[in-house]
Amino acid sequence: MTATPRPFALPAPVAGSRIVGTGHYRPERVMTNKDLEQLVETSDEWIRQRTGIEERHIAADDQDVADLAAVAGRAAIADAGLDPSEITQVIVATCSNYERSPSAAGRVAQLLGLSAPAAFDVGAACSGFEHALAVADMSLRAGASTATLVIGAEKLSAVTDYSDRTTCILTADGAGAMVLVPSEEATISPVVWGTVPELADAVTIGGEGPAFSQQGRQVLGWALREAPKLSRQIVEAAGLTMEDIDVFVPHQANLRMIEPLAASLGLREDAIVADDIITSGNTSAATIPLAISRMREAGQIPSGATALLVGFGGGFSWAGQVVRLP
Repeated sequence: MTATPRPFALPAPVAGSRIVGTGHYRPERVMTNKDLEQLVETSDEWIRQRTGIEERHIAADDQDVADLAAVAGRAAIADAGLDPSEITQVIVATCSNYERSPSAAGRVAQLLGLSAPAAFDVGAACSGFEHALAVADMSLRAGASTATLVIGAEKLSAVTDYSDRTTCILTADGAGAMVLVPSEEATISPVVWGTVPELADAVTIGGEGPAFSQQGRQVLGWALREAPKLSRQIVEAAGLTMEDIDVFVPHQANLRMIEPLAASLGLREDAIVADDIITSGNTSAATIPLAISRMREAGQIPSGATALLVGFGGGFSWAGQVVRLP
């Protein structure tokens, strides 16, 4: 004889979540295009014309993904006006963490001295932060967390072949972070996400050594053809129009990809388009939160701005949402 099933006790859900703090970190070492001229057959003019990148930041040998993430995370917690002990969940989006276990998120919790938070990584490469942001939003709305630290962090220099001029001119290191808390008003829209299985090998990182590779033409072709459609789907899912978008922050993969993508969307003339790629390079999962934090710090984004985030790349995965910034 079995007992009559009883409903589980569940926390009362809230309407949504909101971003209350941002932070970032770029390593001290700057690698310019002139520096790359000493390593591989290329030129400053060639790199600028094809990517828009002027310089990128490279981590020290003794810095790993968690070290970068922790600095950005600490800055985001301070910006949110919270004590580290209040963080109940840490999610790190990365595709370049050297350790398989513990996770980069677990290391961040250790480095920041957090009090037993749930901590795990999300591995969706260049759209990883948007995946992690969606998971954080759902966790907060479901009552599974009361304050979540979401970080995108990469040390791509560790997986870059500096004899391959098609990839080494792009990659860089850095981290960007956000702190989210529950909100009675939804300020993060439903995520729109998916993959392109037939392009799974278009961007890869192998298991050993400098193993980052990509089929640049395939990625560029997809971005110019499909990313505009995806961006419109994300805005529509938020119940908004492009007229409502104050800031457009696509994955900072290549300025020659960002510019035509932004032009195709019909954004307002005064809408801000992120171009952090110029001095930060391509930091995969870190590009979007890194760009937002740096733009906020520079006073380029007004408080309460509505931002469209669109990530795509390795996997081949894509994801995005509309958020209201602090």
